[in-house]
Amino acid sequence: MAILSVLDREHTVAPPGYSRWLIPPAALAVHLCIGQAYATSVYKTSMVKHFDTSQTAVGVVFSIAIVMLGLSAAIGGTWVERNGPRKAMFVAACFWGTGFLVGALGIGTGQLWLVYLGYGVIGGIGLGIGYISPVSTLIKWFPDRPGLATGLAIMGFGGGALVASPLSRQLLGLYDAKYDPNVSTSVAGGPALVGLFVTLGIGYFVIMMFGVVNIRVPADGWAPAGFDSAAVKAKPLVTTANVSAANAIKTPQFWFLWVVLFCNVTAGIGILEQASPMIQDFFRGADGKSSVAVAAAAGFVGLLSIFNMAGRFGWSSTSDLIGRKPIYAMYLGVGIIAYALLATVGHSSTAVFVLLAAIIISFYGGGFATVPAYLRDLFGGYQVGAIHGRLLTAWSAAGIAGPLIVNGFLDHEGKPGTLTASAYRPALFTMVGVLAVGFIANLLIRSVSERYHEKSEPTVEAAS
Repeated sequence: MAILSVLDREHTVAPPGYSRWLIPPAALAVHLCIGQAYATSVYKTSMVKHFDTSQTAVGVVFSIAIVMLGLSAAIGGTWVERNGPRKAMFVAACFWGTGFLVGALGIGTGQLWLVYLGYGVIGGIGLGIGYISPVSTLIKWFPDRPGLATGLAIMGFGGGALVASPLSRQLLGLYDAKYDPNVSTSVAGGPALVGLFVTLGIGYFVIMMFGVVNIRVPADGWAPAGFDSAAVKAKPLVTTANVSAANAIKTPQFWFLWVVLFCNVTAGIGILEQASPMIQDFFRGADGKSSVAVAAAAGFVGLLSIFNMAGRFGWSSTSDLIGRKPIYAMYLGVGIIAYALLATVGHSSTAVFVLLAAIIISFYGGGFATVPAYLRDLFGGYQVGAIHGRLLTAWSAAGIAGPLIVNGFLDHEGKPGTLTASAYRPALFTMVGVLAVGFIANLLIRSVSERYHEKSEPTVEAAS
């Protein structure tokens, strides 16, 4: 259709003098919306009650969404590079909004499989396309600071729960007069969950249109004033050569980095998916009551969102100074210590629990924001978006592994609302082992062999 031609890449090329600092807000408009995925724990208990099922069954909704994120990013990465960020953002908004509406239909009819299809499959496609749509563009706008650039975009995904968590509680209270966020045993009814999903689906679509309208790509040959590519080459593991997406997956570096991302995400995603009930369970007394109210638990989700977001920006920006490999050694190595402490002394006080969880989640977020720049260092900027999409299959695998590890142990230990800190220890110590594997994989990463490099200067056709 002619009206949709405005979405084509040639209509998004920035005019001379266009400020690159106008691009991050457009990227944030998309990432803040799809970052709602991190707030699912706020209404998880209500979903369990509504469908009269297990935590694992409801957790599968989140896992499917993350699986589809990785698959759609991997399959659609080259398409995104070829068609540009505006069309990709529009497609993402359509899938993300529709996913909520189909999910609402599933809740209203009591069909959990429709929630799997809606939020999980359809919404998950929107997650994947939306996630990668601005990343390659930002790297091209900020070749001098790729870690900062990816942090600017991806911190929005980590911060999505900061908005979605309190918003969801308020909407549930609005749609269900019996729901009280200050009472730990209070759950929202099905109609309130339907209203929540419909409101979020429509609202997020509208906000994402802001990003669609305002995104721009740099003109061919553009570079920031004073940019010196030779200075970039002087850094360890950084190449000025280019590797295609097809060749990148043939290298050991890609698969080592895949393992690194998988391990970092598996360890963090289990906590995020369980965050709200987890802090209540850690401080449940002998009488079965938690000293942490539902509202406070939802506030904890929001706090984790702040650290997730801050880690994505702060740690990825730091990686521009110290390098990607050392920063990942910190994520994984210090993460091992933090998980061990959380398992052994995390129940001693809420301050200790929150501090350790915040450190872990900041590393989790930092890992996501740093990995596109790591890929840019290793494989060049030619098809970094498509390579990033393929690497996100590690996120898909972790989206299954993380929640299954945590929920599997918890379902074995007891029912929601009766668990204590000891029920989480097997899962937390499992994560220590997972992080150790990732730490070793990061140590094995070396520069990419020249035989994988493009033999001639690639055209700009595949760039977004």
